[in-house]
Amino acid sequence: MAGILFIISAPSGSGKSTLVSQLRTLVEGLDFSISYTTRSPRGSEENGREYYFTTREEFERMVAGGDFLEWAEVFGNYYGTAVSALRHAKELGRDLLLDIDVQGALQVMRKMPEAVSIFILPPSPEVLEKRLKNRSAAEKMTDEDVIQKRLDGAKHELDKVWDYKYALVNDVLENAVAEMRAVVLYERGDQDCEALARTCSTDSASPRLKAVLEAFEE
Repeated sequence: MAGILFIISAPSGSGKSTLVSQLRTLVEGLDFSISYTTRSPRGSEENGREYYFTTREEFERMVAGGDFLEWAEVFGNYYGTAVSALRHAKELGRDLLLDIDVQGALQVMRKMPEAVSIFILPPSPEVLEKRLKNRSAAEKMTDEDVIQKRLDGAKHELDKVWDYKYALVNDVLENAVAEMRAVVLYERGDQDCEALARTCSTDSASPRLKAVLEAFEE
């Protein structure tokens, strides 16, 4: 079954990009939508690989032209998904992964309620803070205000987890990858993956999921 839209969201520092990268090596027929952004490239990022880097003026021109399936302003920069990405995937008979923030995800869910939405959670506030600090150090950006802003943003984003169909806790990478793979294959119709996929359903409200959410509320 091709043409499924998978929406994947997570607070900054949750390990979402690593999960998506590993998933694509395990599951065939998945296209990855490269978002547009007005922020500057970080580290070894390249235009057309991680993002399409563009100017605010050009981004706003695309918004006015109706070129985006969704777009949002996050931490002072624009991010958006081009409508053409979904059309291109369907033409190739493939499913599409959208790696987008909560604001953008909610826009897409309203437009396309049939989309499969997956939220990735860090295992605890402490782990998230450590990941953010490690990433900032690697990017030679150790601004504590930025880190705190992202931690505060994570708490607000976690409030939206129940709007998603599935939620995964990324504590052990191999387990999280296996769960995401199960969700994708189950949504494609593979009944062998049903049991594992259903443990990730937000309808099941697993004790593990509740424990993580409670930790962020403290």
